[in-house]
Amino acid sequence: MNKLEIEKARAAIAQAKKIAIVTHYNPDGDAIGSSLALYNFMENEGKEVHVITPNPFPDFLAWMPGSDHIVVEQGHGSQARKVLREADLLFVVDMNAPHRAGKELEPQLVKSKAFKILIDHHVSPDIDCDVMYSCTKTTSASELVYNFLYKHLKYGKEKLSLAIAQCLYVGIITDTGSLTYACNYPETYTAVHQLIKKGVDGEDIHRKVYDNYSESRMRLLGLLLSQRMKVMPEKAASYTYLTAEDLKQNHYKTGDTEGFVNYGLSIKGIIFTAFFSDRSNRIHVSFRSKGEFDVNLFARKHFNGGGHRNAAAADFYGTLEDAIAHFETVLEEYEGILF
Repeated sequence: MNKLEIEKARAAIAQAKKIAIVTHYNPDGDAIGSSLALYNFMENEGKEVHVITPNPFPDFLAWMPGSDHIVVEQGHGSQARKVLREADLLFVVDMNAPHRAGKELEPQLVKSKAFKILIDHHVSPDIDCDVMYSCTKTTSASELVYNFLYKHLKYGKEKLSLAIAQCLYVGIITDTGSLTYACNYPETYTAVHQLIKKGVDGEDIHRKVYDNYSESRMRLLGLLLSQRMKVMPEKAASYTYLTAEDLKQNHYKTGDTEGFVNYGLSIKGIIFTAFFSDRSNRIHVSFRSKGEFDVNLFARKHFNGGGHRNAAAADFYGTLEDAIAHFETVLEEYEGILF
């Protein structure tokens, strides 16, 4: 952030009376962590503040400070629209374009007259905001929120509460697989050091996030690994999938498949994997890679998606069979690159 952006952001926060914070569809740990960190900070500053998510967030994040005040647009559309209409300051976090907030919230974001601040770590931001804090060389939007508040805007560390620290920590660890990928930045460990100093219990948060799954999730994972995985060692690739019936029979809830894509990447010799999930009206596809293979470019070119170099996603509008067939076909273009 440059000096002008910092001054504009500080002034907007000081003058704001009603603040809205919006994140992306299917919110994950980083989306919720970064949003709730901002929520807790602004509430401590005496602001009227609301977090809006397009649809429900995973149950294993429901313990997070402030989560009970999140307005879920799906089911509470009139309240979400009212919050956005009345806000004089709007934070857009962990997403790089309005459409990622879903078809109901997208027009509300675009037409909002509020002062807008983007805090995001995805490539190629495509949104009109008054302050654009976009940085790809970081672990997460949560780390950027930490930098935004305490490095750039220079709010004192006394304003870093335990609740804020917990939210930021969740965002950082969930977007890096507990600091196992996308985390080779010295600044990250400086931030984590400060969060632990504030009183964050890393072991306790790990249990709440990773040892707090439903039985249905575990059964889905067993099905995925035993019957819904294809490994193509000759192409250094793999993929997994779940049908709509698989999800229905195992009582799928939002968040149950979080992290499933990573299992296909943990196989020796595999550097590229995909996970296909049939959501009836669309096929959601997650991509992961190791090293230099850029799944953001792959997702953009072949699936109209995007994300980061080693983690991306897309929605395919067609059948599950067509999505998988398309994936297998376009893999052939990467002979000499992947295999």
